[in-house]
Amino acid sequence: MKSRYQFRIYPTPSQRQSLARLFGCVRVVWNDSLALCKQSEKLPKNSELQKVCITQAKKFEEREWLGEVSAIPLQQSVADLGVAFKNFFSSRAGKRKGPKVNPPRFKRKTNRQTARFTRGGFKVKAAKVYLAKIGEVKTKWSRPLPSEPSSVTVIKDCAGRYFLSFVVEVEPEIKPAPNPSIGIDLGLKTFACCSNGEKVDSPDYSRFYRKLKREGRRLAKRQKGSKRRERMRVKVAKLNTQIRDKRKDFLHKLSTQVINENQVIALEDLNVSGMLKNRKLARAISQAGWREFRLLCEAKADKHNRDFRVISRWEPTSQVCSECGYRWGKLNLSVRTIVCVNCGKEHDRDDNASTNIERVGVGHIHDYKRTGSACKTSDEAVCDELSTHREYIQ
Repeated sequence: MKSRYQFRIYPTPSQRQSLARLFGCVRVVWNDSLALCKQSEKLPKNSELQKVCITQAKKFEEREWLGEVSAIPLQQSVADLGVAFKNFFSSRAGKRKGPKVNPPRFKRKTNRQTARFTRGGFKVKAAKVYLAKIGEVKTKWSRPLPSEPSSVTVIKDCAGRYFLSFVVEVEPEIKPAPNPSIGIDLGLKTFACCSNGEKVDSPDYSRFYRKLKREGRRLAKRQKGSKRRERMRVKVAKLNTQIRDKRKDFLHKLSTQVINENQVIALEDLNVSGMLKNRKLARAISQAGWREFRLLCEAKADKHNRDFRVISRWEPTSQVCSECGYRWGKLNLSVRTIVCVNCGKEHDRDDNASTNIERVGVGHIHDYKRTGSACKTSDEAVCDELSTHREYIQ
């Protein structure tokens, strides 16, 4: 299986100029090819786009500087455009899973910049990596490469940092798991409530968002095109990078721990796109990273030979007693603790849901014949009846 290994690089000032020239050429070739595709009635082939936008464009004075960089990233830019159009048409025809893919857009200078080298355009050395017409770039090797890379992508993010992303072939690591299975219920304040009783709180981003709100107001007041606005834009980008890096580090560590300790991992299929329509919780849901955590667990499960399962979002995990299987119906979100009227067991809402997720994930199916009230539990019903629902008080 293929995997990506990313490393930080520190180019010299002259290499930064060469990389800026390379990013600009890749961006121009992409934009020229995309403009030609939009003008054509039929989508041109990649060979035709390379001939027009690279080979013939170098002969004109307006594009002669395309010959100052390596031709490999320029050809890969046209190939990436072809893949983008292919994914767009497959998505519209219903042949591609997932949400609908938008058509490719023009690239901007202020966005994330990339350029990909294939074999023949780079060479991995002891402490540096040689890139064609760039030179040997100092690389911070945080871990060794498992195999010879097939390609490398040079990345410059919005905060001005440079990275190398290698595509390598890795072998699945088969290690025995201490625990047979686990169910995980995802939330906001408590990010993960596991069926083994462990609870993991979400990281606190409030300090970064206070700074981001203040710097965002300053950025809006800067004159467009000025150097002060550019400096403030980089400052805002660095704050967003810190938030993203903190979330990424948290999700990687948690997913690695879950995969290493359990053989079967069960998660609930959440309608994240539908939840984001809630104006009051949209930012909290988007910054939680539920979808990213699911993708990390799925990828690491394939790497370590684990069984990753996603149960249906319509499973009544919060409506069924994990002890006796009695279904009491829907509950208000304010109800955090409940006492089962059938067996008398007191449950925490999240703990009960995680246990049900694990049971459904390993093959247990709820008995829908044993159902309680189908309507949503109201406050009046809780007050009039015996104390079977207890609200959690901090």
